[in-house]
Amino acid sequence: MKILVIGSGGREHALAWKLSQSSRVKKIFIAPGNAGTADHGENVPIKADEIEKLKRFALKEGMDLTIVGPELPLSLGIVGAFEGVGLKIFGPSKEAAAIETSKVFSKEFMARHNIPAAGFRKFTDPEEAKSYAGTLEARDIPLVVKADGLAGGKGVFVCNSMDEAFLAINLMMKEKIFGEAGNCVILEEFLTGEEASFIAITDGKTVIPLATTQDHKPIYDGDKGPNTGGMGAYSPAPVVTEEVEEEIMNAIILPAVKAMGDEDRPYKGFLYAGVMIKDGKPKALEFNCRLGDPEAQALLMRLKSDLSRVISAAADGRLDEIELDWDERSSVCVVMASEGYPEGYEKGKEIRGLDGVAGTEDVMVFHAGTKREDGRIITDGGRVLGVTGLGNGIKEAIEKTYRAVEKISWEGAYYRKDIGVKALRKESP
Repeated sequence: MKILVIGSGGREHALAWKLSQSSRVKKIFIAPGNAGTADHGENVPIKADEIEKLKRFALKEGMDLTIVGPELPLSLGIVGAFEGVGLKIFGPSKEAAAIETSKVFSKEFMARHNIPAAGFRKFTDPEEAKSYAGTLEARDIPLVVKADGLAGGKGVFVCNSMDEAFLAINLMMKEKIFGEAGNCVILEEFLTGEEASFIAITDGKTVIPLATTQDHKPIYDGDKGPNTGGMGAYSPAPVVTEEVEEEIMNAIILPAVKAMGDEDRPYKGFLYAGVMIKDGKPKALEFNCRLGDPEAQALLMRLKSDLSRVISAAADGRLDEIELDWDERSSVCVVMASEGYPEGYEKGKEIRGLDGVAGTEDVMVFHAGTKREDGRIITDGGRVLGVTGLGNGIKEAIEKTYRAVEKISWEGAYYRKDIGVKALRKESP
């Protein structure tokens, strides 16, 4: 098989790495890729949003399968463009991707189909939004303010006062810090409990849950500070018990896939539900139309099945033929970021220590914001690396991963020191 992976982050490096382990896969192309993906295939200098160029390249190379990593090309209709010329591609259509690309659509969709979620109101006028916020009572604080469109995982503010809510509304709707994504905002009820990432794969009929994961979105230890695209993840997530997993599937995932079909938006791809779990009961925070990042790194370290077979079957509508096989060990992914992320940060810092980690048993360094320059690997983004390790239990996985993290450095490197601690507290001695 010849496979094209679209994207340039840690998720796409993990996909290329896992696909390269299959005897069925002859060649992997990654567009545009990063310094790490080049170790598992050929990087192609085409950006993920250059749909026509990607389509021409896939036709020219006779690609057997294309796998879309990030949400942006999905929102631009890459699936329809590829399928329109007979190319096999895995991911939801533009219409189905609206479950992530429009928070308003997603919230109204959940309400229409009685999927348990937080209460909300939508606004297109900042003064109306602030006026409504001003009517809320003390018990309604914290309040969540969300941008409607894509914001790289950062378009959510948890506001602990009305002043913070007004500021978030102004930043999104007046100052346009997320661009057009802030044309409409949602004011949402703040849910308490413990958050988990629940990801499934579906061909529109059969739905198979992946192993459970938990992400760490805030920038600082203890879940403090602004949200990021994700500062680390681990798998499995003890908060998702067998009973909770069954509830998530029956109350959230399966109804969503069925309802998308009923609304003439058949869903094929990875479906990611961010869920808040309290007293064993899950509620949906949001849906994403792709694998999470850094959840993908933690998951793919544990996946024993041939990923090319799994995704080919899903793309062909044969997912009912697949059973997933998972490593029983735990995995932990720690994201190493550039100083200043998720706000402004510098690029071009030389990364040291990668050779000292290379070849370490049960440890992978997945690249995200990196590139090669003059024989060096330098930083080229906010989230730079996702150091990921396997261990017999979460404690060993944490220790193994952080030992590797400590060997890697660059000027201004930053990472959280508490990835996996929540699971450690729950794991039996």
